[in-house]
Amino acid sequence: MSRGKICSLEWMNRPLRRSVLAIKLRHCSRNARGVQTASDASINGDQEEHDLCNWDELKFSFIPTDYMYVMKCSSGESAFSQGHLTRYGNVELSPSSGVLNYGQGLLEGLKAYRGDDNRIRLFRPEQNALRMQMGAERMCMPSPTAEQFVSSIKQTALANKRWVFKFTALTYPVPPPGKGSLYIRPLLLGTGSILGVAPSPEYTFLAYASPVGNYFNGPMHFSVEDKVYRAIPGGTGGIKSITNYSPIYEAITQAKAKGFTDAIFLDSATGKNIEEATACNIFVMKGNVISTPPIAGTILPGITRKSIIEVASWFGYQIEERAIPLEELINADEAFCTGTAIAIKPVGSVTYQGQRVEYKTGEGTVSEKLRRTLTGIQTGRIEDTMGWVVEIE
Repeated sequence: MSRGKICSLEWMNRPLRRSVLAIKLRHCSRNARGVQTASDASINGDQEEHDLCNWDELKFSFIPTDYMYVMKCSSGESAFSQGHLTRYGNVELSPSSGVLNYGQGLLEGLKAYRGDDNRIRLFRPEQNALRMQMGAERMCMPSPTAEQFVSSIKQTALANKRWVFKFTALTYPVPPPGKGSLYIRPLLLGTGSILGVAPSPEYTFLAYASPVGNYFNGPMHFSVEDKVYRAIPGGTGGIKSITNYSPIYEAITQAKAKGFTDAIFLDSATGKNIEEATACNIFVMKGNVISTPPIAGTILPGITRKSIIEVASWFGYQIEERAIPLEELINADEAFCTGTAIAIKPVGSVTYQGQRVEYKTGEGTVSEKLRRTLTGIQTGRIEDTMGWVVEIE
C-alpha cells in the first residue's frame, strides 16, 4: 500500500488497529482485482501498512495514494490511445524530452468531494478537459478528448477512494464531509525526445491524486507585487502551462517571508490594474457590484471563478468583468479569491507601499454566502440545478 506519512490516531489501541487493518487487507484484495489493470501486489503480503490519517490535521500537501492513470499519444499519431490505471510511482523520462528541455507541458487541478450522503462527486470536470484542450492547442500538443479526460478522472478518484468504515473515524483518501477532498492533478507532457526547438514527437497524459485539506487557513493577506509580472499580453498566462509558476517563486517567497499569505500581481501593460494572485482569481466588491479582471489572455479562466460569477448572479449581484485599477481594490468594501485549491477565500488585508487596508471577513459577508452555496453544491447539500456535479459513486 501507499508509502506516505502515517498520521497518528491517539485514541486507537493496538488490538483495534490490527483488527481494522485485517479488514482493510481483505477489502483491498477485492478492490484490487476489480480495478482496471491494477496490480494485485496489495494481496501478496509485500505491502506496507495502510496510512491512517487524522483528517483534522490534513493540510494541502502531497500524500501518495495507490493509483495513477496513464495515457499515451505515440509518434505519428494525433489521438491518445486508451489509457489505464497503474500503481502510483515515478515515471521515466528521456533527458532530451520536450517537457524537460523546453517546458512543453500543461497541468490541471480538480477535486473529488465526499458528501454527507457518502457519495463521491466531481465538480464540472468537463470544464477542466476543455481548458486543457485550449492550452494544448496553444502549446502545439495533442490532447485527450473530453470523454477520455473525464473518464480518467473518474477512474483515478474511484481507484484511490480506499475503504470506508462506518463504525470508526477511519476513512479514505476521499476525506469525510467538511474535512477535505481528493485533489486530482492531470498532466499533459511532451515526453518524446527532441533536441531542436520544436514540439515533442510523443506525449503522455497522466493523473494522480492526493487527499488534501485547506490550502490556506483563515483570510488571505496580500502584498502587491509591482516589479515582477505573472503574465504578459500574448504569453501563456491564460492557460495552465507548467512554465507559468516558477518565474514568480522569488516574488511570492519574499512576500511570505514578510508574513503575507501571497502576492497580487499587476498587469504588465500599465502596471496599474490588478490581475490575479499566484494560483487564484480575485474579486472586488463595492456596494452591490462584484468585479473581477476579464479573461483576455493574461488571466487564467478559472472554473471556480466562472461558477462564482453564475452563483453571484443568482443572488442578484451585478457582475462586471473589466480592468480593475489597484485603487478600486484599496477602496473596496470586500474582496475574495477563488480557485480549485482554495474554493473561496476572503481577503483580510492588502498592503501596498507600506499602506495596509483591511476588509470585512467571516459571517455576514458576501464571500461567505457564496462559499457556502458553492461548497453546498459540490458536496450535495444543495441541489445542483445547473448540472455541474458528476456523481461517480
